[in-house]
Amino acid sequence: MPRLVVRSFTISLDGYSAGPRQSLDEPVGKGGIQLMDWAFATKFFNTMFGRSGGEEGIDDDFASHADDNVGATIMGRHMFGPDRGPWDLNWKGWWGENPPYHHPVFVLSHQERESFEMQGGTSFTFVTDGIESALQQAFAAADGKDVRIGGGADTVRQYLKAGLVDEMHLVQVPLLLGQGERVFEGLAGVEDRYECNEFTPSNRVSHLRIVKKS
Repeated sequence: MPRLVVRSFTISLDGYSAGPRQSLDEPVGKGGIQLMDWAFATKFFNTMFGRSGGEEGIDDDFASHADDNVGATIMGRHMFGPDRGPWDLNWKGWWGENPPYHHPVFVLSHQERESFEMQGGTSFTFVTDGIESALQQAFAAADGKDVRIGGGADTVRQYLKAGLVDEMHLVQVPLLLGQGERVFEGLAGVEDRYECNEFTPSNRVSHLRIVKKS
């Protein structure tokens, strides 16, 4: 049965997944890019960006399997870009002409925008009528595969609060960020519905698998 999953979602030791004041120069907010050092060091990410080298091992294994059986992605508007208010229609994401998704992507927004397609099979559809609508459209587009929540923290938080996430892979970095966006903010009671059933440390980070309680 298709599931709603979160994969390789990185948080700091104090629970932040992005720093404050996102901008074109700092897409993960002030100081937030440090959270991704573990990923940039892997062979998988180096290969993705056309570079040689990179580390193999636990982190590389998790990174390379993050898109397994994923047929569509849901993300928030601030993961798609730094815009606030009306859309800059020239902006088509952080990823260039060939984004790394290669499947339909559904962007949650309060501002309407026409869908468009990119190279490599990625399409962007903008959903203004809520998380349930985005999920229904994503499952239909995924054609029997899983749907992945790409981020950011607010989007993951909304789906967790609604109890719609089936499995979540968190990567915890031994770094204190101090401020920004926290995925578990305001989620009292989440412990009644979810539990951590796997803890895998590497030399750089800890990989946590969180699932719905049976």
